[in-house]
Amino acid sequence: MTHPAYRIELPHNRSTSVVFAAPHSGADYPADFLSAADLGATEIRSSEDAYVDQLFACAPDHGAALLIARAPRAFIDLNRSPEELDPALIEGISRASNNPRVASGLGVIPRVVANGRAIYRGKIAIDEAHARIDGYWRPYHDALQMLLDENYRAFGEAILIDCHSMPHDALAQFGGPRGTRAEIVLGDRFGSTATRELVDEVEAIFRDAGLRVARNVPFAGAYIVQTYGRPSRGQQALQIEIDRSLYMDEATIAPSDDFEAFRQIISEVVARISRIGRIESDALAAE
Repeated sequence: MTHPAYRIELPHNRSTSVVFAAPHSGADYPADFLSAADLGATEIRSSEDAYVDQLFACAPDHGAALLIARAPRAFIDLNRSPEELDPALIEGISRASNNPRVASGLGVIPRVVANGRAIYRGKIAIDEAHARIDGYWRPYHDALQMLLDENYRAFGEAILIDCHSMPHDALAQFGGPRGTRAEIVLGDRFGSTATRELVDEVEAIFRDAGLRVARNVPFAGAYIVQTYGRPSRGQQALQIEIDRSLYMDEATIAPSDDFEAFRQIISEVVARISRIGRIESDALAAE
């Protein structure tokens, strides 16, 4: 299923309660947006979780649904609330925001990309902001909830794995010296969006793959996991952040020589995470 905001890849046999999603890997940049932007082609992609969709493309091979954003993060941020409108960017929004993300230019319609570089020369119309929310944000979230609802009906539970990437330097001030800092950060909003058992299992899977894992620092999860993670209702959500330097050149936004080898590592991780949903759904069916 394809929409301007997203595409859905479904397995022939949907055999797990897990849904994988990549909300920041979109790279379909509208021509009028690029012409209005005050950045070059590489600069405007610096906030993009480039190639994350390719890393997790194998999910349907393991019985899991995969939701991939097409809309770029610099155009609209699908991991923000639609209420996070930036008065410094959008005409007609006069109230000051106490939200630190909005204040820093990272609202639902971003004002800046990585390293605080401004996207636009001036402001955009409020009608344009609402058109992006209605045309891209809402359809993506409708599709995500649809997939989770389908899994809940089929398996009695739904597990969202929200897939992201992070700049290598994002962890420079956390953990040990270079070479020992975390390569994967799992975010469950400090235990509120997923069960301890699920997070423990996913962490063990990444560690078994030879990757160093941290939890919630510095990325605890944003709007998506906070909204869709409802363990008491049988719907869990876990954010995964992957160090971009493991598979790409961050300066050129191109796959590195290690890309294919790392994609194979992630393929094994995806297979094992998908089995979590099958194990629990098999146990439910046996009751």
